[in-house]
Amino acid sequence: MQAEIDTEKENHDIVEAYRNLLKSCSPTLEKGDKKLIRNAFDLSVEAHKNMRRKSGEPYILHPIAVAQICAEEIGLGTTSIVCALIHDTVEDTHITLDIVRLNFGEKVARIIDGLTKIGGVFDQQDKSLQAENFKKMLLTLSDDVRVILIKLADRLHNMRTLDSMSVKSQLKIASETLYVYAPLAHRLGLYAIKTELEDLATKYLEADNYNFVKDKLQETKLQRNRYIKTFIEPIQEILKEQGLKVEIKGRPKSISSILQKMKKQNVTFEEVYDLFAIRIIIDSDFDNEKSDCWKVYSFVTDIYKPNPDRLRDWISTPKGNGYESLHTTIMGPKGKWVEVQIRTKRMDEIAEKGYAAHWKYKDKDAQVADGGLEGWLAKVREILENPESNALDFLDDFKVNFFTDEIFVFTPKGELRKLPTTATILDFAYDIHTELGSKCIGGKVNNRLVPINHQIANGDQVEIITSTKQTPKEDWLHFAITAKAKAKIRDYLKSEKLRSSKMGKEILERKFKQDKITFNSDNLLPLLNYFKLPTVAELYFQVATEMIEKTKLNISQILEYTKAKKIEEHQQKQQKKENKVTGNLAKDAVLISDDVDLPYSFAKCCNPIPGDDIFGFVTVGEGVKIHRKNCTNAIGLMSNYGYRIIKAKWANTMLDKSQAFITNIKVSGIDSVGIVSTITNIISQQLQINMHSISVNSKEGMFEGSIELEVYDTAHLEELMNKIKDSSPLIKVSRVDLPHAE
Repeated sequence: MQAEIDTEKENHDIVEAYRNLLKSCSPTLEKGDKKLIRNAFDLSVEAHKNMRRKSGEPYILHPIAVAQICAEEIGLGTTSIVCALIHDTVEDTHITLDIVRLNFGEKVARIIDGLTKIGGVFDQQDKSLQAENFKKMLLTLSDDVRVILIKLADRLHNMRTLDSMSVKSQLKIASETLYVYAPLAHRLGLYAIKTELEDLATKYLEADNYNFVKDKLQETKLQRNRYIKTFIEPIQEILKEQGLKVEIKGRPKSISSILQKMKKQNVTFEEVYDLFAIRIIIDSDFDNEKSDCWKVYSFVTDIYKPNPDRLRDWISTPKGNGYESLHTTIMGPKGKWVEVQIRTKRMDEIAEKGYAAHWKYKDKDAQVADGGLEGWLAKVREILENPESNALDFLDDFKVNFFTDEIFVFTPKGELRKLPTTATILDFAYDIHTELGSKCIGGKVNNRLVPINHQIANGDQVEIITSTKQTPKEDWLHFAITAKAKAKIRDYLKSEKLRSSKMGKEILERKFKQDKITFNSDNLLPLLNYFKLPTVAELYFQVATEMIEKTKLNISQILEYTKAKKIEEHQQKQQKKENKVTGNLAKDAVLISDDVDLPYSFAKCCNPIPGDDIFGFVTVGEGVKIHRKNCTNAIGLMSNYGYRIIKAKWANTMLDKSQAFITNIKVSGIDSVGIVSTITNIISQQLQINMHSISVNSKEGMFEGSIELEVYDTAHLEELMNKIKDSSPLIKVSRVDLPHAE
């Protein structure tokens, strides 16, 4: 029986939430703003009056919470508050964009349109609705960054209230968040929001690991606080003597970043050497900011010894998102490494609320941006000038270009250029000019000759070498990184392909005429199947370029062969149906929900075993692939193809350990005589586990190896890994995924 709704309490909660919102945005309100916000609130209340969230609470509390995040945590103004309050009305209610335009003007209507999901986009084999939505947001972003900021606020509130959703929805939304929204918040300098999004996503995607680190942080809280107090006392004393006004904060690293370090470095929680960071915030005039930060650095390193390899100077050269700070790692008391961040109040505000918060709005239609963010948006516009038809390719390009760290490189004349960390000579050439990229045959890095695919490093001075005979090649796409380079290469290849395709079509038409066969789509389709080609255009192209040899282009024979093949396949299908052959060994091991009658198999990228949390992914032509929820490919699959994810769990019959499963482990450590023998002895002799393969490499006194073996379940694997660890303090062992995706 449904619980009775307390309407009076709900109305009180709505009014209270609205009052808190007004309180948060009151410092920025101008004449008429309060009335505008009230109109948006009234419209939203009316539109959502009969709607409830999955948690059971009135839906209106969601847009109010999103507006609150925009005002309080991002620092946005009235236009954004209005848009946040009505952001779901066009998508979910009878309210249209015309009504929004009539009540709030063109600017608000355009932002709402950017926030509204695309209607009528069908999920296809090569498309993802989420990727299409993201692409649309970015198209609007090139006009107004507030679209993305409000969307991030919307996602943050959805993540904070994800408990009420189904497990499938939790996995899909958390994966999207980790895949797109957290990196986007990072790129826009919204570090507080980025960190919370990552932690919340980890809470649902890796619940056990998340709770483990959370509990460990709680256990060590008192000890950590005592250490921080001891650490900062001498710093406070010396800075006070020097007359510098500072605020010093100590905080633990985020749960997700600690987990990432544990995985990346293959260490335990206790072995993560910088579990917390100290932040020194200086009250400084704008003109003295840089010198004051270096002064503080000097005094801190007089007290504690710094690690020379861990100094990061983002004051002299700020990050592309406007982030400014000095980072250093120093050796504190009791031999512990501590990260220290030194910045001014202004820098701290940018770091916490994001560079976007510094966009000041003169009025409802004018906006003034600082140079750094405007430069970033200019790059966004550049990638949007050549958007790929495939939204997933577009999204991948965007992630590589705008979510990765940057390097700073110089032209021969000393001009500074920012590029993604893995950028090549070719990317640099295209970044300077399209023509330079197209004619590039190599380069000089610090006066040393290098090939076209050479990766450039931070601080390099680069000169491009060209040739008039050079043209873009297909293999350039394998090492080009930037969106601009890829787009220009694809444009050239597309135009060349189009020219060749016309020639290929003419050749085929003549062939058909010679064989007295009608030239139409019905007769072209068998040729596509025979040569395993995706499109007719590709067929024309391969014929023109003689990738398909003329001797193999016997159209009559191909048509006869494909006809016979089709009949044979139909007979086999019928036979299979009669024998009810619908699965394989995985069918006995896994229970698939959603009434999906497809064969199942285990994904080779993560090799799930009983005891793992798993899900099913509906592939094209290969039935359902069973993946681990923490598989390296899981986030991408869930976020891009959420509609193809289905529930899966291990059958109880697997508890009898009647079937072994393949898994992969990585072993590493200090090389010593007999180390491999020790490991293989534990696997084969002590535990009598079958090994499929083993490869070990030794270099500079260290060894690293990978072993493929059979186990019954996670407990069996855990027993094996513990025995290997216990056998020698020189050995580390971990479970690994294979690099290829499925």
